[in-house]
Amino acid sequence: MAKQKNSAGKSGKTGFVIGAAGFAKISAVEGIRLKPAMKKRALEADRKGLSAEETRRAIIRSYRKA
Repeated sequence: MAKQKNSAGKSGKTGFVIGAAGFAKISAVEGIRLKPAMKKRALEADRKGLSAEETRRAIIRSYRKA
C-alpha cells in the first residue's frame, strides 16, 4: 500500500515565527537592545518588502568592511 501525502500541504517542520515586537521583548530579557541603526534597517527592510534572505544580505552588507 502506498503512503498517503499530507493533504494539508505542510511539511513535517513545526514551529512558529515571532514578530519584531515579540523578538524585542525576548531580547530585552536576555539583555540585548536594538541600536537605532538596527531598528532603521529592519523598518527599511519591512517597507521594501524584502524576503528573509534579502534582509540577511542587507545586514551582512552593512557590517562588511570596505
